[in-house]
Amino acid sequence: MKQQIALWFLSQWQKISFWQIVLRPLSWLFFAVVKLRQYAYAVGVFKSTQLNVPVIVVGNISVGGTGKTPLVIHLVQTLQAQGYHPAVISRGYGAQVKCWQEVMPNSTAEAVGDEPLLIAKRAQCPVFVGKSRVAVAQALLNEYPACDLIVSDDGLQHYALQRNVEVAVVDARVGLGNDLLLPAGPLREPSQRLTSVDAVVYNGADSVAQGYAMRLVADGFYQVAKPHQSLDSGHWKHANIHAVAAIGNPQRFFQHLKTLGFKITEHAFLDHHTFVANDFAAFGDEVVIMTEKDAVKCTAFAKPNWAYLAVSAQVQDGLLAAILEKIRKS
Repeated sequence: MKQQIALWFLSQWQKISFWQIVLRPLSWLFFAVVKLRQYAYAVGVFKSTQLNVPVIVVGNISVGGTGKTPLVIHLVQTLQAQGYHPAVISRGYGAQVKCWQEVMPNSTAEAVGDEPLLIAKRAQCPVFVGKSRVAVAQALLNEYPACDLIVSDDGLQHYALQRNVEVAVVDARVGLGNDLLLPAGPLREPSQRLTSVDAVVYNGADSVAQGYAMRLVADGFYQVAKPHQSLDSGHWKHANIHAVAAIGNPQRFFQHLKTLGFKITEHAFLDHHTFVANDFAAFGDEVVIMTEKDAVKCTAFAKPNWAYLAVSAQVQDGLLAAILEKIRKS
């Protein structure tokens, strides 16, 4: 039932219909709250903390998946290649954390969140999660004093933590939907907010006039039960494949598999869905392909013919240079 309601809202947020007229007054109220909160931070009514290392916030202004996590991994790996020692902080959606917690090699997605766990595995850097990004960042710096830069996974609206650079990610396929605020539309903040960030990255675009284009490219298939074991997917071309995705935009993943030549049966779950073995019971011994974000939640009960598609972000040249330039000037 929750999935049906969520999918209904996602479809409604792409257009103007009767429901937008009904919900518009609530969007006006949401707008007033957003502006009042921004003003309270601007004039010092709410406290905003500055850290002793630069902070890069990667977020979005819309509900749903835009590709933040692959971009965070890309930025961390690129910064590491430049000699920096970055670390990542995250809310950790659904994480069972009272204050803060470090994501460890043996952490579970239920404990720390699926996206932070994926970032820690791929980026090989310190990753801390918790509700208050200020407390999380301070704890991280205490544990890792050599860290010279923090990347915040999401948190564009978390004004309690001051930032040196703001990067907003937009899904180029759907844009900002009907350009309305919640609940009549998908926006957490008005679209004009994009004019105040330092960079806008358009995921799924080949090129853009303003901002930076980003695409997700396949890195290969790996066994869910043995994440470091690569797989040859050639013999699956004519198999009955169940494609599973519990991400913000599952259609992007399904379309990617179709582009690679697979014939799939689509199974979309709510973003961050906690998988159990029974979710796959009807598939029998047929092939299952899922996202890497979902794979970290299925390792314990995965069958040998379950695979995940690893992807990496390819970003238009100039983003890192722009970020580092802004940090030097701040």
